[in-house]
Amino acid sequence: MKAEVAAGNVGENRAGKHMAKNTERPICTTCPYCGVGCGISTDGTSLKGDTLHPANAGRLCVKGSSVLETLGDQDRLLNPEVEGDVVSWDQALDEVAGRFRRIVDEHGPDAVAFYVSGQLLTEDYYVANKLMKGYIGSANIDTNSRLCMSSAVVAHKRAFGEDVVPGCYEDLELADLVILTGSNTAWAHPIVYQRIAAAKQARPEMKVVVIDPRRTATCDLADLHLAIRPGQDVPLFNGLLTWLDDNNALDQAYIDAHTEGFESTLDTARSQGNDWASLATHMGVSKVDLTTFYHWFAACDRTVTVFSQGVNQARNGSDQGNAIINAHLATGRVGKPGASPFSITGQPNAMGGREVGGLANQLAVHLDIDNPAHHAAVADFWQAPALAKENGLTAVDLFQAVASGKVKAVWIMATNPVDSLPEADKVRQALMACDTVVVSDCVASGDTLACADIRLPALGWGEKSGMVTNSERCMSRQRPFVTAPGQARADWWIITQVAQRMGFADAFPYQHEHEIFAEFSALTALAGQFGKRLDLTAAADLTADQYAQWQPQQWPLNSGPRCYGDGRFSTASERARFIACENPPVRVIGDAFPIILNSGRIRDQWHTMTRTGRAGRLFAHLSEPFAALHPKDIERYRLQEGGFVRLTSRVGDALVRVTRDTGQRPGTAFMPMHWTDQFSRRARVDALVPARLDPHSGQPAFKHTPVNVSDWQPRWHGWLFTAASPPAVEYWARVPVDAFLQAGQVQRYRLAGDADLTEQQLHDWLPQAAQWLALNDPATGHYRRAALDKDGRLLAWLAIGETLPLCDVDWLADCFTQGADIQHMTILAGQPADAGPDLGPVICSCFQVRQKTIEGAVEEGADCVEAIGQCCQAGTNCGSCIPELRGLLETCTT
Repeated sequence: MKAEVAAGNVGENRAGKHMAKNTERPICTTCPYCGVGCGISTDGTSLKGDTLHPANAGRLCVKGSSVLETLGDQDRLLNPEVEGDVVSWDQALDEVAGRFRRIVDEHGPDAVAFYVSGQLLTEDYYVANKLMKGYIGSANIDTNSRLCMSSAVVAHKRAFGEDVVPGCYEDLELADLVILTGSNTAWAHPIVYQRIAAAKQARPEMKVVVIDPRRTATCDLADLHLAIRPGQDVPLFNGLLTWLDDNNALDQAYIDAHTEGFESTLDTARSQGNDWASLATHMGVSKVDLTTFYHWFAACDRTVTVFSQGVNQARNGSDQGNAIINAHLATGRVGKPGASPFSITGQPNAMGGREVGGLANQLAVHLDIDNPAHHAAVADFWQAPALAKENGLTAVDLFQAVASGKVKAVWIMATNPVDSLPEADKVRQALMACDTVVVSDCVASGDTLACADIRLPALGWGEKSGMVTNSERCMSRQRPFVTAPGQARADWWIITQVAQRMGFADAFPYQHEHEIFAEFSALTALAGQFGKRLDLTAAADLTADQYAQWQPQQWPLNSGPRCYGDGRFSTASERARFIACENPPVRVIGDAFPIILNSGRIRDQWHTMTRTGRAGRLFAHLSEPFAALHPKDIERYRLQEGGFVRLTSRVGDALVRVTRDTGQRPGTAFMPMHWTDQFSRRARVDALVPARLDPHSGQPAFKHTPVNVSDWQPRWHGWLFTAASPPAVEYWARVPVDAFLQAGQVQRYRLAGDADLTEQQLHDWLPQAAQWLALNDPATGHYRRAALDKDGRLLAWLAIGETLPLCDVDWLADCFTQGADIQHMTILAGQPADAGPDLGPVICSCFQVRQKTIEGAVEEGADCVEAIGQCCQAGTNCGSCIPELRGLLETCTT
């Protein structure tokens, strides 16, 4: 029985005063965040979850609920710019086309490249891929999906013959055993997590296993948490394959009828032995837990294994994916109700980019560049005799080619490689030295945009029109509901205009995005000719009106929600392939870098915060960059909880706050991926990550970076509220005060430094003002300043001390945003005269419920999460905070 997912009401959110357009009736669109692909209904001033969308049935997480708060003109790129000068679109497009044409003519097509993004819509992706591969004649187009999903792509293609996710979200509710590996689903894919939680509540006998070196929020749902050592997924699932054989739990009839390569794969798995006690010790878990997991897998015909970045982002991520798939093939659990391996994507259109050929080693519609028959078919369809014949440069190699000068022009679309690629400082240096860097984006500031010679203003979410494909192959529309600011244009339009100016007008005649989607849909007929499952041919004759009315549906169109349930696969033999997998040799790092650093998402932020960083309340849960370490490591390395830590690797360094986390394995650390130079001084985690790649997929190993950690003791700490740029101090981290302010938005900065401060420096950090308030105590190094305009309104506020000055940062923010009457001594104190007790940190971001309020509810008799929700609403929307609520319940009742 399919579990019911209730609609949350926190999505009834307001939009800012910049939202000029208000539709007469709600527009159904798709959330711009993770690969769950939730539906949203909005009239332009409020939004809620789309109750009819199959992915979320009305429920939204806090990021989706607050997405209107991230819109507006502030910090938007509004006009095309060439070398810093604002120009017309004609001038900018001529300049891009002229530079690319000149470089191709002088140095060949491989001297140029595109780097695109899962933030693009399918139509944008399709046109970019067609231009680069089909008409420029190079496969040097890659996507940031290389960084998150390319190992899963390899695993799918090797096993199934095609990059296909066989299952669907309903399988998570039908399964008797759900395995979550390499995925903090509760934070990274909250709505999927809540669907699993609802199913388990309806059927308590359902088992959930979480495989993760860390104890994360997702473990709250687990019947078993296997905290294996980092990088041990292959031995774990090889051991499972051996266990299944030893315990007569294989589906031998399925293996014989529908697969190939089993015996050699089993021999490889068996070569690591079947001493379960030794294997458990090697992986850092108990024999009881290991064999319990194996027993449950053997006993449950309906098993779904969800895997994500923790599996993919490894130096052997492809093998880790195939080791999981091997176990499912060996038991015949592929494409059946409640039984499949399930790779869950990180971006809203990572799947769509893979469909149209956005990776450098594939053609469109799941066909291969190095397959002569595939190549000839696509070349004929596109009428593209120059179609690339060799694989292009994948992401890391592409930017290394930029650094070496081999690639002389690169066009970056809707992504931020200066922050997201490994060895990120080298990426910045490469772009700064490159002949031509074109960046299409919707923001005016960004670490990658700062490297651009040509800046092109693109549409943002709420302004775009096109398709996205979620993790279960469901294609949904993103629809515009606000007016695009300035001269922002659709990415597909920008690419089309450049293509026409390069001499390819006949192949790029598009006037509307539905024309592009119809052409792509027709192209999928070639996939069918070569035995692939990607089939959109039913949409090839779609009219503009039909495209406008598109309702979410999975491909293959006119088929069921699952693939391969009939045992026929996309290989030449129609059999699935077992892939022998082994762990790579262990690299000895030595004592210089004793901590293994993992990176990933936190609950309320997204990628490099170009969107979520505009919404102040999304910082309420975690407001500063941090490194989470086990208490034993904090003590061992003489760090201070809440203090600062320097992290140093072979390629970079960072300075962040220290967080105590008993869920970390000793000897490991976790650092979020979101902070950039726009939000903190030195917190770009990928500046620490070396460029170690999976040899099959080219995906970087973001989850396993050896680092050194050391304490940093600042001489002073401070708070600063200002619309000016941050001061040049050793540490700062910023939070927006109000998402709805226009240009000159006030920011809140947490500061720390190790140099003496002068009066002049303090003065320079604040803007010119009509009135000044000051409070000095040189003996303690404590200084406070407030700048007011001629009408007494607060412009800026500063407090410095040897320890962090006490203040109520939320009340101070209200003083800026609500024009509160300024009482001089009160404002210098940084808190109201009638200030109540400190309610502690925000636990529930959806409703901004703080820790002391929740503890008060428990003291008054709330004895379960549901009772807490009835008292104060905490945990009643997206549910991401429920694990923390359970922790507070346990703490308060023991």
